[in-house]
Amino acid sequence: MSAHVLVVDPDPAVRQLLALNLGHAGHAVASCRDAESALVLAADNVPDMLLLEWDLPGQSGETLIRRLRAQVRTRELPIIMVSGRGGEQDKVLALESGADDYVTKPFHPRELLARMQAVLRRRTPHVSADTVQMAGLRLETATQRVIAGARQVALGPVEFRLLNFLMHHPERVHTRSQLLDKVWGRHAVLDERTVDTHVGRLRHALQASGHQQHIETVRGTGYRFVVWQADAA
Repeated sequence: MSAHVLVVDPDPAVRQLLALNLGHAGHAVASCRDAESALVLAADNVPDMLLLEWDLPGQSGETLIRRLRAQVRTRELPIIMVSGRGGEQDKVLALESGADDYVTKPFHPRELLARMQAVLRRRTPHVSADTVQMAGLRLETATQRVIAGARQVALGPVEFRLLNFLMHHPERVHTRSQLLDKVWGRHAVLDERTVDTHVGRLRHALQASGHQQHIETVRGTGYRFVVWQADAA
């Protein structure tokens, strides 16, 4: 499950190491060194996952978690504290503040990736774990791959979740409001035009194989995934 990850750590070596390992695992990574910068980045583009150190310049990581949990847009943001503090009380306080998990430095990259995947599975709204195949498209949730014929389609995390939901509910019309709730989560505070933007990106990604026509606009209502009769047999 690929994701847009924001890393908040004052140590540039740690930020570089995490960016390298997460990038190799297929994640897109942004980073900063303090809480105020993280709030600005999260406001501009809410990430799919936040990894942060407890000991930050200015406000602590624990305070940052509380501030993010107090805001509607970031209330459901998956957060893992990745810290050099290994005391039991530190872990308890971080979890009570709203962290989804706590990883102590030093850590093995494979352990962190496994923890991230577990949190993302719990937090990602309404995404089926099943592989689905129709209209010449094969969507594999486990590997986060979409195959069109012999071609692999490159999708961002949001576009993958959007296609996943539409393909698991073919021919049904979904309003923009419903898609915001089912794909982004019920606590997302976003303009409905956000849906149009990501549908456009999804169609663009499917255009090379001609599958963009399966994402149909229902005027005045929303969108649906259509399965043509020739493909349904």
